[in-house]
Amino acid sequence: MPSYAEWTAAQTSATVSVDGHELDVAYYDEGSSDPVVFLHGIPTNSFLWRDVIPPIAAERRVIVPDMLGYGNSSMFDGFDRSIRAQEEMITGLLSALDVRSPSLVGHDLGGGVLLRYAAHNPGAVDELVLSNSIAYDSWPIQLITDLGLPETARETDVEELQAMLDDLFRETLYGNEHSETFLDGMTAPWNSEAGVTSLVRNAVSTNTNHTTEIDPRSITARTLLLWGAADQFQPIEWAERLQEDIGTADVIGLDGANHWVMEDRPDAYRDELADFLL
Repeated sequence: MPSYAEWTAAQTSATVSVDGHELDVAYYDEGSSDPVVFLHGIPTNSFLWRDVIPPIAAERRVIVPDMLGYGNSSMFDGFDRSIRAQEEMITGLLSALDVRSPSLVGHDLGGGVLLRYAAHNPGAVDELVLSNSIAYDSWPIQLITDLGLPETARETDVEELQAMLDDLFRETLYGNEHSETFLDGMTAPWNSEAGVTSLVRNAVSTNTNHTTEIDPRSITARTLLLWGAADQFQPIEWAERLQEDIGTADVIGLDGANHWVMEDRPDAYRDELADFLL
């Protein structure tokens, strides 16, 4: 599997307009038909999906962007990074790539972005997979609220943020064996003063109204709620509520998996995803 440096070297970029800002979106693109868009959350980046996409990319096109303010996408300008703005970014990116009727796979905040997109574009999304996704008023969690205080950017240096993120991932991955490749890839974009500021701006942009204002009952896409069953950030009860509202959705909870479900149970996650999408 690729390192973070290898992953980013394989990315390309497109310019999209969001709220009047012309912003660069970095993304990984492989394959040639029936596109599937993967979207990460906070505080991760597109590298989150590195181990998940190979079997999908063998048969379908995979498009894996960094959200605005994350990874190698525009990070340092004063633009909105909320999931409302990220939905506008996805709309612009799909238009730039001439993608119609994609399948969508989202985790955490990325799941909230794609939940909004699917609710606002019924009939334009073939399949929707949400994993440990934000929904309703399930977010932001206290950790992200604290991170989003403006004083955090002024009072936290690079080393302190790197240590905090390293502790966060180590403490919330399931079990005791963790991939250093994963940990390095998740923390690398924030390893500068500008990175610290960007992550704080991302956190301060979390807005519960952006999921409470949508109605999941409007979603018509075939839907899978593929969850880490031991998640304490976004417990599986939220998936069960989504299942009730979407109606045709299936819930699969993976035991032995916390919030970072695709890292905790990569084989099982790939298998379930491939069964649904292929």
